[in-house]
Amino acid sequence: MHIPLQITFRGMNPSRALEARIRERAIALERFQRRITACRVVVEAHHHRHMPRQFRVRIGVTAPGREIIVSREPTDRKVQLDLDVTIGNAFDEAKRQLEDHRERKT
Repeated sequence: MHIPLQITFRGMNPSRALEARIRERAIALERFQRRITACRVVVEAHHHRHMPRQFRVRIGVTAPGREIIVSREPTDRKVQLDLDVTIGNAFDEAKRQLEDHRERKT
């Protein structure tokens, strides 16, 4: 990546372990698509009265000719309670979109 990975935590304290897992996933994404120039990850915790903590993860990936934005947000039907799963799902979707973009170009 030309621009270092940017990780932002909102509504929660930064976690070194969580940051390390995000870095691992970003490195794996870069191995898959070497032309990534930037990757930004925002992890937000939402606290609602009488409800469990919910998480939102947004990933922005920039590659030549393409900017991918992936968001995994809590919804009424599928509450994102497990942050590791939410992060994994968001990175999996970013990889799928990069793969689709790469296939369209060839």
